[in-house]
Amino acid sequence: MGTSPFWAYWYYHLPNFVLAALMYTLLGRALLGLIVQPQDSNYIWRAFCRLTDPVAAAVALVTPKAAVPVVVWLFGVVWLFWLRVLLLYAFVAAGLAPKLS
Repeated sequence: MGTSPFWAYWYYHLPNFVLAALMYTLLGRALLGLIVQPQDSNYIWRAFCRLTDPVAAAVALVTPKAAVPVVVWLFGVVWLFWLRVLLLYAFVAAGLAPKLS
């Protein structure tokens, strides 16, 4: 019985999945933030906020204070994208990246 490609390279796929989930959730928060008020009590909005607040806080440290929150969230999407690229590059450089079959 062969191993699945996911489990063979779990050490790459798990961090990549977490970064991708955060990136797309942050993008969803930015899009949803255009139509929802910041103090809304909607449980979906609160879930988006709770999941992405740590990333938004980290990005806010390097973003000018004059930037509106939606810009900070979009910068977060860009930072997470480049973190995923850097992760792939690091695994390729170390020879640990998943192989194309």
